Amino acid sequence: MTKKVDFQTYLYLNHNQFIIYVAEILSNEKIFSEKLVIEENSTELKFTKLDEFLESNIFKIEKKLDSFIEDIYVILDSKEFHSIKLSIKKDNNGDLINTKALIHPLNDLKNLCQSNLQSKKIIHFLIEKYVIDNKFYATLPENLNCNIFSLDTEFICLSENLIENIEISLKKYHISLNQILSASYVEKFKDNTD
Repeated sequence: MTKKVDFQTYLYLNHNQFIIYVAEILSNEKIFSEKLVIEENSTELKFTKLDEFLESNIFKIEKKLDSFIEDIYVILDSKEFHSIKLSIKKDNNGDLINTKALIHPLNDLKNLCQSNLQSKKIIHFLIEKYVIDNKFYATLPENLNCNIFSLDTEFICLSENLIENIEISLKKYHISLNQILSASYVEKFKDNTD
């Protein structure tokens, strides 16, 4: 098989269903899609069911693509996501506030969060709002000088053990985990065509 880079593979996981979806990158056109509904009453992922689901679909996909699936995006719907909200305030001395001015405070927040997490990994790092000279902004304004700014952030974290179990399931098919996304976070960007 030859390697092609014109498709992406997504795996949606929750406790009662799995969906695998392959789409062309440029057109976003569906190449393959399969769904498994799990009838068992459980609130946890069933990794034996996941292994069976991958076993029955990965080779079908690779045959259809005439290419190996090397990595996959996992969209996870789980109550195991944990949210941490942190804020930081910074004196900007009247300078221009831009993305460069945010690098150090954001890294400080990330390091603080990571150092206090036990067996969890940061999945999403969001800036919820900017407070610049006591005015609230949803996005970073352009060409604005300020004296003081603060950032309200949210870190969405997930158990390293759960991530590792997903990676183990994927490695059986020589697939690496490209990224895990929180389904509830992704849902915020969904429109009627998605």
